[in-house]
Amino acid sequence: METPWIQRQQRQRVVTLTLQRPQARNALSTPCLEQLVYLLGQADADAEVGAVVIAGSARYFAAGADLHELQQQDLPAALADHRPQLWQRLAQFSKPLLAAVNGYALGAGCELALACDIIICGESARFGLPEITLGLMPGAGGTQRLMRCVGKSRASQMVLSGEAIDARLALQSGLVSEVCLDALTLERAEQIASRISQQAPLALRAAKQALKQAEETGLSAGLAIERQQFVTLAATEDRHEGIAAFFEKRTPHYKGR
Repeated sequence: METPWIQRQQRQRVVTLTLQRPQARNALSTPCLEQLVYLLGQADADAEVGAVVIAGSARYFAAGADLHELQQQDLPAALADHRPQLWQRLAQFSKPLLAAVNGYALGAGCELALACDIIICGESARFGLPEITLGLMPGAGGTQRLMRCVGKSRASQMVLSGEAIDARLALQSGLVSEVCLDALTLERAEQIASRISQQAPLALRAAKQALKQAEETGLSAGLAIERQQFVTLAATEDRHEGIAAFFEKRTPHYKGR
């Protein structure tokens, strides 16, 4: 399904979804978010896809939600809004999801990056949740994910002041895993995604689930879930193939079972 808002490309087992709303600085309108979730759903169901990268333009990853939509939204419309369900479906994506961020990732754009498993950014990247300056607050996971990512003080400063942080500070705070030259950001994200996509699909799914639980549960519960996932993998063919390939000094051939 083609779209004017998102370009889809696939190289081997990596799908790259590039936001393309230059006239709106890649703002995440409802139709754009719907299309993103639709394409992620396709990738989730496709056994030939191992990982997905979400990217924007050189100047804007995504500048936020669509303010024209918000301006027209009253209380009944906010209560009936189905965007929370779209964000929930995005968060349920079971395969590794990476963000390649150059330029501004603000508001919903920052929340989109936070919903990814790994963020690679360029030196020009700026991350912020400026909703407070508009009489609003983050509403797509920003307060919760940012707090778990960078800690109370940094998250509170960003949310309550609306100030953005640069790439250097994002790296120091643990918001991103790597900072690259802008020209290399997407290439590096796709490189990492390619390496990830070569691993056993069931093991990747189990590992991602355990990592997500680390954010959402206490240590004891998280350890129990980790062990459960580890034990479940003992019944998979890919586990035996991976170990056999190690001893036989060859590349493993995973089948996803």
